[in-house]
Parts: sequence; C-alpha cells; structure tokens
Amino acid sequence: MGRPSITVYLDHAATTPVADPVLSAMLPYMAKEFGNPSSIHSLGVRAARAVAQSREQVAALLGAHPEEIAFTSGGTEADNWALTAGMWAGRDRRPQRTRILVSATEHPAVMNSALFLQRRFGVEVNMLPVDEQGVVVLDHAAPAADVSMMVGNSVALVSVMLAGNEVGSLQPVAKIGAAARAAGALMHTDAVQVVGKLPVDVDVLEVDLLSLSAHKFYGPKGVGALYVRRGTEPETFMHGGSQESGRRAGTLNVAGIVGLGEACVLAEREMEEAARREAELVERMWSGLQARVARIVRNGHATERVPGILSVCIPGVEGESCVLRLSREGVVCSSGSACAAGSLEESHVLRAMGVAPELARGSLRLSVGRSTTEGDAERAVEAVARVVNGLRLLNPTWRDAEGGPGASAGAPGRPEEADG
Repeated sequence: MGRPSITVYLDHAATTPVADPVLSAMLPYMAKEFGNPSSIHSLGVRAARAVAQSREQVAALLGAHPEEIAFTSGGTEADNWALTAGMWAGRDRRPQRTRILVSATEHPAVMNSALFLQRRFGVEVNMLPVDEQGVVVLDHAAPAADVSMMVGNSVALVSVMLAGNEVGSLQPVAKIGAAARAAGALMHTDAVQVVGKLPVDVDVLEVDLLSLSAHKFYGPKGVGALYVRRGTEPETFMHGGSQESGRRAGTLNVAGIVGLGEACVLAEREMEEAARREAELVERMWSGLQARVARIVRNGHATERVPGILSVCIPGVEGESCVLRLSREGVVCSSGSACAAGSLEESHVLRAMGVAPELARGSLRLSVGRSTTEGDAERAVEAVARVVNGLRLLNPTWRDAEGGPGASAGAPGRPEEADG
C-alpha cells in the first residue's frame, strides 16, 4: 500500500515550502553562476555581488545595516554563535561578567548552548521564569524600580526568543533589551519564528544579536543569518579563511544566500496580508475544535502571538499518536517543536508554563501558512476530532473518568479551559 498524499499541511512552524520566486532566484547560482564569491575572476565577482545584494535585502527587513548581517547555515548555528559572541565579546574589558540569563522556554539551540558554556567554562546560567501563557514574568524578573535586579553587572548576555516555537507567544523583548542595555549586558533574541511573519526592527527591539532562518519563511533550508550590532565585537565562530569579514570562515552558500534574500523581499511584500489571513484561519480552527473536542485547552497568549500557530493540549490522548494517525489521513502537523520530535519527555516549554505532565503529553501544534485555505482548516478540524475521539474510545482511563465514550464526542470545551 502506498503512502497517502499530503492533503493538508499544518506544520509551517517546522518548515515552509520554498516559494516559486525564491527558487527562480536561486537556480542560476546552482548552474551557470557557480562561482566562489571569494574569487577575483568574473564568475567570483558576480557571485560576490549576489551575496552583497542578499545582505542588503536581509538588512532591510530587519532595519539593520548590511555589514551587521553575517550568513550562517541556519538558526541553530546563529544561536550557537550568538551565545558564544555574547559571552566572550569584549571579555578583556568586562571579566566580572560571568552569567547568562535565558528564558525557561528557549529553543534547544539556545538552551543547550548556554548549558555547554556552563559545563565547559563555568558560566552561570540563570533561567527567567514564564507565566501560564509562556511569557517571561517581568514583574518578577525586573521590578520597575530596579531593573538591575534582572540583569546586574555580572551578566554578560540575556537571550530571550522573540516568539515561542511551540506555542507562539510573543515575548517582551524590547523591555528586556532596554534593561540589558541599561545594565551593560548584551541582548540576543532568537527571532526564527517571527522574521518574515511579523515586522522586526532591531532598534525597536533593542537587541545586539538576532538569529533568523530562511526555511521558516519560504526560503531554502541550510541558510540563515546572525544580526550583529556594530561595536559588539563578536568572537570568530568558525576558523579558517577570511569570509564574512573574518567572522565566519567557509565558502559561502551562494544559492542559499540568494534564496534567503529573495525570501526577505517576498516577506516584506506579503507579510501584512499573510498575517491577517493566518490569524483568521487559526481562530477558525480553534472555534471548530472547541465545538468538536471535549476539554481541549489552548496554549499560549490569547492575543500577543505569532499569527499562524495554534497550540493545544488534549486530555485522554498522546500527542504523537494523534500526529501519526492524522498523517495517515493526509493531515500533517506536529506534537510540539519539530526539534523535540522523538523525545520521551513532555515539552520543557509546557512544563515551564505549569501544564500538568499528563495534559502536556496530549499536545498538538497546528501551524498554517500562505497556501492554507479555509477548506484545509475545516478538513483538519474534522480529522483531529475524528482521531481524538477514536483514540479516547481506546483509553479506559478516559472512558471511566468521563462517563462513557459519548462524553468525548461533540461536547464543547469547558469555558475556563477554552480561553487558556
């Protein structure tokens, strides 16, 4: 029996398809325009010009200067570099700064980089707590009367993602960045889930370092960028040649970089309309799921969120079982972050938000994109309800607790949970 065709793709937060204009822009640099941008002959010069143009396109999307953009292999490398750069930048002038602050819901690329610095170099890592909506608790972390309580003169770097990759809640990065700057610390944000979807301005955010990845907004996989504010003096991340002004050695991925630049241009043109449509589709799916799946709970902030992500927890089922069954029906989604797929533990994000482990195990992330239609949203809701109610029939604990199989079908969610 052959595999079912994908009829509804709802995993855009994991990756997006390469847009046609992006692919068209890349193709010449995969064939005839194959020059190395470090070469001084005509092929190399043309490749270098293409890279320079892409650098300008990325900078324009971020409100940055082109020389502040360093190309990477993706968001994970950008995060790793940012943590290293932030910890060691200007080290001779600030040897007393031995701490890093990160939010408790950071992407593993940030969290594990911080823990590596702790394990290998004795850097102290402190976690900023989040509330039940996944948002950093500023009142606890930084009282208005004394922002230094949050940062202080011993902190080298603060890293808080602009939006959660699992639940989509937007973080108050500008406020945290202002506190970091006032205390003399550097500020980094992992903006992988936001760049290309909502307006991002590095000056408004008051960040010194910002990570992005092309494949999250209709560019190719394997390419991203790190914004590095002028004067930050980052440590070289990869040693070798003098590429990227000596900051990152290695032959540049010209085709990928061109694709990233074109994706930035496309995002700037289509972002506003796409965000509006995606937000409407998410609300349509949420209303449908509330009506068809009993006791479903929505995760994340109700309004301050990335428009295309719907994260829910469903009691009485395992999220990964739902994902596998939905895939057989042609609906593609995830049980959380794609980076955590296969983990036997519940999401560290939901755990930090205070979600009970038995509920967190029933998490689903449905993320829409530019090509998602109203029909796709309706088919997905029907499939999720059918799969969930079928799995609940197989769960004796759920049947006993809810008073029989009929309790799991067609009942609305509880009001206090539906608004979560």
